Amino acid sequence: MANERLRGAIVQSNLKLEQVAERLGVSPKTVERWIADPKRKPYRRFQYALASMLRHEVSYLWPDERTSEEVTTSSRSEVLTLYPHRSVVPQDAWTKLYADAVSHFDVLVYSGFWLTEDPRFHRLVREKSAAGVRVRFMLGDPTSSAVAVRGNDEGIGSAMAAKIRNALLNYGPLFRLSGVEFRLHSTTLYNSIYRADNELLANSHVYGVGAYMAPVLHLQRVPGGELFDTYAESVERVWETARHITSPTDYEGANT
Repeated sequence: MANERLRGAIVQSNLKLEQVAERLGVSPKTVERWIADPKRKPYRRFQYALASMLRHEVSYLWPDERTSEEVTTSSRSEVLTLYPHRSVVPQDAWTKLYADAVSHFDVLVYSGFWLTEDPRFHRLVREKSAAGVRVRFMLGDPTSSAVAVRGNDEGIGSAMAAKIRNALLNYGPLFRLSGVEFRLHSTTLYNSIYRADNELLANSHVYGVGAYMAPVLHLQRVPGGELFDTYAESVERVWETARHITSPTDYEGANT
């Protein structure tokens, strides 16, 4: 059975599916699936956004939806640790995170330069690649306006783009590994995200503060929680829009 309440609310709003999808930042097919299959519910934040857009309560559009209290309780269980600064995170936290990766090994950053200088991390990438794990690196496009803005926000200006170029050079040998892929993005990042299967570290980006001084959230995926999936979905959206590169200098205006 379709979600007729959602369908009817959209019709009453005089909005087309394409307009609803555009406002939410999803595809029209996604909205169609929410209507056609009540079991495929939107993430909680999309439910709130839809309810507000259509001027209905969440409980009206999805009568069997869990209460805010239930969602909050589940999400608390997702938080393993909160570090006040990345600089106080244990040095081996990232290698421990990725050591058991089987299905997801994702790095979403602007430069993440400090990680490129860790020989243990390079060794781990090689080991996971050899084991058939898909490894995805997403770095900022050093020629993009988003990188320029972040450099200014941190107070280091063009040094941000330089850090990305150097990070790519440090990763040079990894470009030749099977299953390891690099992409450049021009996204405005609010967090650097390091995901390994059902755990991730999210390093916040704070205006005027270098990432090493910003908080880091260590999350795990648990049934009923929504924090982990919020960050994981963000990684996928950046990946979909980022540009594939085949070498450390495969970007416009690269210095060779």
